[in-house]
Amino acid sequence: MSEEDDAPAPLSALQHLAYCPRQCALIHLEQAWAENLWTAEGRVLHERVDEIGSETRGDLRIARGLALASRRLGLSGRADVVEFRRRPDGVWQPFPVEYKRGRPKSHDADRVQLCAQALCLEEMLGVAVPEGALFYGQPRRREAVDFDPALRERTEALAADLARLLAEGRLPPPLDDERCARCSLAEICGAGVPRRSARRWLETRLAAALTET
Repeated sequence: MSEEDDAPAPLSALQHLAYCPRQCALIHLEQAWAENLWTAEGRVLHERVDEIGSETRGDLRIARGLALASRRLGLSGRADVVEFRRRPDGVWQPFPVEYKRGRPKSHDADRVQLCAQALCLEEMLGVAVPEGALFYGQPRRREAVDFDPALRERTEALAADLARLLAEGRLPPPLDDERCARCSLAEICGAGVPRRSARRWLETRLAAALTET
């Protein structure tokens, strides 16, 4: 096995996988990317917070751009913000905060990414991380996230799925649902192309063209 095979997957890939396996494969296997309004807004939002550094305010330490990694899950990346709050026993309690564009989502992709950050922090620091927050750009307020057993199990299962996806190197089929309308990779993905064989599809299109002439 090569060093490249052993390289950890980016934390952001978990968010992509939870949202759409094909999107995840296009980005992380084929290095495909295209920007739209939503990705541009998200990039600008992260540019405002992705400054590496820290500050201390009494019993609160704020770390920005903190490097994270989990050997167990095979993940690495950076947290937008991790707040360390000093508990009465003197332990600094980590509290990850991830910044996202738009409004809170009905799906769990953002929560999965944040939970993965918490699992990295627990492995790195040996301190339990029971909760964190997502900060959305539209309401400009935090949404608390409880890292309960169900979310942890979902996140760990997706990390295993991600490892398999990257090892196999194959594109999953398009989902062809409401998520495609907001995806910047819709045209690259080919969602909406008929599932029939290419030959049959071309024959049908040719017959339709001949009928029109």
